[in-house]
Amino acid sequence: MLLRSLAIPDAVELTPEQYPDDRGVFLEQFRSDRLAEYLGYAPTVAQVNVSVSARGVVRGIHYADIPPGQSKYVTVAAGRILDYVIDLRVGSPTFGEWEAVPLDDELRRAVFLAEGLGHAFVALSEQATVSYLVSDIFRPEREHGISPLDPEIDLSFPEDAGELVLSPKDRAAPTLTHALAAGSLPTWEQAQERYAALREGTR
Repeated sequence: MLLRSLAIPDAVELTPEQYPDDRGVFLEQFRSDRLAEYLGYAPTVAQVNVSVSARGVVRGIHYADIPPGQSKYVTVAAGRILDYVIDLRVGSPTFGEWEAVPLDDELRRAVFLAEGLGHAFVALSEQATVSYLVSDIFRPEREHGISPLDPEIDLSFPEDAGELVLSPKDRAAPTLTHALAAGSLPTWEQAQERYAALREGTR
C-alpha cells in the first residue's frame, strides 16, 4: 500500500496494491498498522457508513466538534467520485484550502482525513457507492456543515458531474465566514491536542 500526504496537513491518500488473477482481484483496502506507522497512532473504527449516490450528488461539507471529532477513511466500492478534503481548522496554515482526490473502483484508492477536517464529494458515475470508516459514532448534536457552494471555499466541480444535487440541509448550510463568526469551527490547537492524545494512547 502506497501512502502519500496531501497538501492539507493530516490528510493521506492511500493506493493499495492489487493482485489480479483469473478469478478476479484481491487487495488490502485498509491496514491500521500502515496508517499507525504514518500517523503515529492507529485510527479507531467505531462505525462504518455507506452511501449510494446518483451522478451529480454532492454530499458535504461535513465535520464534527473536537473533541473527539471524527476521522474518516473513505473508499469507493462501486463507481467514481471526486473526494474533497477541506481544512476547517481555525489557525491552520492551510485554513480554508482544499484538495481533491479522484476515487473509483479501478485504482481503489482511499483517503484518510483526521479530526477537524471537512469532507465532501461529488458522484461522477451514474451511481457511486461510497464507504466511510469513521472513528466515532454519529452524534447529531456535534455534527456540522459548511455549504459546498460557498464561493469563498470555491470547490471546483468537474463538468462530467452534470447538474449538482444537494440535500436541503447541505444547501442551507452556512458559509465558512458565517461558521467562523458563530464560533462553530474547530481550531488548529484543538486538533493538535486531539492528535497528541491519540498518539499517547489516551483517546
